[in-house]
Amino acid sequence: MTEQLTIAVIGAGGKMGMRVSDNLQRTEHTVYYSENSPAGQQRVTGAGREVTGTAVAIKDADVVILAVPDTVLGAVSEQVVPQLKTGSVLVTLDPAAAYANLLAERDDLAYVVAHPCHPSVFLQRKTPEELADTFGGIAAPQDVVAAIESGDEQHRAVAESVIRAMYAPVLDVHWVTVKQLAYLEPTLVETVACMVGDLLREALHETVHTVGVPEPAARAMLLGHTQVALANTLKGDNPFSDACKIAMDYGRESIVKDDWKKIFDDAELDAVITRMLRLERIER
Repeated sequence: MTEQLTIAVIGAGGKMGMRVSDNLQRTEHTVYYSENSPAGQQRVTGAGREVTGTAVAIKDADVVILAVPDTVLGAVSEQVVPQLKTGSVLVTLDPAAAYANLLAERDDLAYVVAHPCHPSVFLQRKTPEELADTFGGIAAPQDVVAAIESGDEQHRAVAESVIRAMYAPVLDVHWVTVKQLAYLEPTLVETVACMVGDLLREALHETVHTVGVPEPAARAMLLGHTQVALANTLKGDNPFSDACKIAMDYGRESIVKDDWKKIFDDAELDAVITRMLRLERIER
């Protein structure tokens, strides 16, 4: 899609606000950057962008990106949504608030959630810049998963063009439901993958500081075998040895609870999002 759009980034001086703004600044779109905090405003101006008041930024915006923390998305949307023009697309970056029905609603707007996948551990990186870009949005290509709550195919096309620009370089945009996106994040990638990553960090610490293995040796062994473990389990590259499978079974018995798959129940999804957003309960 090559249509020139007017885009407003609310929270443009935050971590994600700066990331998406860096990419949008390189497009031909008209982009306004809104930021309330003095520190955030300094980051915006320091990047060569002008800070615009929210009311002015969103007045004629075709797409409004709420790059603010989930815990304040509801309050921010209450201020922003009533001022948007009919047919605008409201984009949030995480599914928790949308899943919890915290966003202010209007029937004449399109609501989209778009979350980056980050560059795959299996990505074939070709340049030093791609190797350095572990988060994505700079040089290493990544996928994005998005959900549209309301709106038609035209709104979706507009949203996808902006999503591809703000998370560039993007390989593909996968469209799912809001609930499915919530099961991807937090459940799959934060409750499981990020927790496992932190568990690996703790295991490395114990190997070095409790057992006494020199850190360079322990780190080298862990990082190499982490890649092998992921390649074997997620790509089927090589079978594990019989002895390794016995050790894996011991690990499950020692570390993983038998009922761990309950995290994929709707009640558990509600529980974790309620905790994340500091809510008493999710209203349906």
